[in-house]
Amino acid sequence: MSLPPHDRSLRGAGRAGLVNNLDDGLTWGVFPLLFTDHGLGLAAVGLIKGLYPILWGLGQIPTGHPADRIGRKPLIVHGMLVQAGGFVIALALLDRPLLAGVLSAVALGLGTAMVHPALIASVSDRAHPAWRANTLGTYRFWRDIGYATGALVAGLLADLLGLNATVIAAALLTAASGLLAAHWITEHRSGPG
Repeated sequence: MSLPPHDRSLRGAGRAGLVNNLDDGLTWGVFPLLFTDHGLGLAAVGLIKGLYPILWGLGQIPTGHPADRIGRKPLIVHGMLVQAGGFVIALALLDRPLLAGVLSAVALGLGTAMVHPALIASVSDRAHPAWRANTLGTYRFWRDIGYATGALVAGLLADLLGLNATVIAAALLTAASGLLAAHWITEHRSGPG
């Protein structure tokens, strides 16, 4: 079963989830090359790449509660914009590559921590109990295909346009996805609240 074609909110969440994970796949391919090209060694790149998932994972603990209190949409939209900002930071501070990498990883990790639990809760909120399992499965398929898509797109763009252009493209795509989520996703609580 696919997402109902008339439900723009579910489609917006699916698109945001795909781009959120696309960012992750892209950073695994591009960031090590970008930062080693600017003089960082293996340990520094490992620190940068390790900070992102640590902050993403631990950050979901405090972001779940606000998603229930203020709504899913603000966390999704702002989280996507914070992630886009993380890509901008990576390039803006590239003359100091360790600082650029660490601050970028922090922004990407915190942005993902805001987005990840709010997206799946948003999808669950919109799905009728009779088709919730299928809807969540469909959402997770599209969300998780973002990892592979991000790695492939990153490789192609980096080869064609260079690493900096690939990071710029990721920032633009992520910001656009956040703005689209702001337009498409609506708050809907299916249970008591």
